[in-house]
Amino acid sequence: MDTLEQPNLTRHASLLPDTGEPGFGVYVHWPFCAAKCPYCDFNSHVRHQPVDQERFTAAFLKEMAAMRQLSGPKTVTSVFLGGGTPSLMNPSTVSAILDGIAKEWHMPDGIEITMEANPSSVEAERFRGYRAAGVNRVSLGVQALNDRDLKFLGRLHDVEDALKAIKLARDIFPRMSFDLIYARPKQTVEEWERELREAISYAVDHLSLYQLTIEEGTPFFGLHKMGKLVVPDDDQSALLYEATQEITAAEGMPAYEVSNHARPGAESRHNLTYWRYGDYAGIGPGAHGRLTRGPIKLATATERKPEAWLELVERDGHGVLDQEQLGYDEQADELLLMGLRLTEGVDLARWQQLSGRDPDPKREEFLLEHGFIERIGNSRIRCTQSGMLILDSVVADLAC
Repeated sequence: MDTLEQPNLTRHASLLPDTGEPGFGVYVHWPFCAAKCPYCDFNSHVRHQPVDQERFTAAFLKEMAAMRQLSGPKTVTSVFLGGGTPSLMNPSTVSAILDGIAKEWHMPDGIEITMEANPSSVEAERFRGYRAAGVNRVSLGVQALNDRDLKFLGRLHDVEDALKAIKLARDIFPRMSFDLIYARPKQTVEEWERELREAISYAVDHLSLYQLTIEEGTPFFGLHKMGKLVVPDDDQSALLYEATQEITAAEGMPAYEVSNHARPGAESRHNLTYWRYGDYAGIGPGAHGRLTRGPIKLATATERKPEAWLELVERDGHGVLDQEQLGYDEQADELLLMGLRLTEGVDLARWQQLSGRDPDPKREEFLLEHGFIERIGNSRIRCTQSGMLILDSVVADLAC
């Protein structure tokens, strides 16, 4: 266990307010987990031998330097340590990563610095170490508030562990969020409403509420294909979604994005960067990035396998396997795809500048008449709650 370090006070200022701008984020991917959940298709890997954290840290720092060359000088508005299970990192590893980001880019006091954590890997001493390193927001993968469903989801923690982790996070970090998965097999609306109200009673200012999806390549996909795992149908899922929106809004934590809910001012700054189509540097195995240099936006993707990524970085200075220049039409489509997830919607002038055209009036009128989208003044467009249920179709219609 790392000894606790003295807090880096320059990282402990009050969080800066949201300016409404897309911003520039840095995402660092820690790819290791203690166990692989049966629903998860993220780039996460189980290793039965200790991970060489010093070697991986050195590689993260090398790849940061390469990303800095691509991005040019930037002011960081958020940092996100995701995974995998970043709470398996030593506090000294987290501190070194944050120091590396501050070395490569301008990193003002008071920006949001988030780390994902699993309740099964939470210890008070480690949490205090992460706080001392500069982390000021933690996102806990709770996923359910009953032991039966936690076991079904393959989680290593039980409800007691989850509540202990939530209490520690509330005590140690200025901001805290946790995730729940709903639309689980045989879950009724009444059961979910009770669980959601319980979750809100524990939450501070933010919840991420995801519907269970069956992803190809996961154990759940095989079970579902064989008929051994039955999830709620579209009608039941819609009822669960509507109940989610009603209860969170009534409790002062309305949706600001399809699956994310917050008290006003507590929205995830880093995720807003994605959804507002800002730039972000993706560092680590399987990380993606979007970096703008003048008229060019680069889409980057790194090697997914941790050890292969490590060898590439040590040899070449980075693990980027794919680097694509996105044209204006592609950027306009991505802006719609990301921005329509937000309740604040999309800046039409920005979309028009990228696409070089106005939305098709007939398609827009159809979506407006059927209550799938709405205008916010003359400058923005957004999905309604009904539109959120068919978001991909709405985006496809507007992008044509």
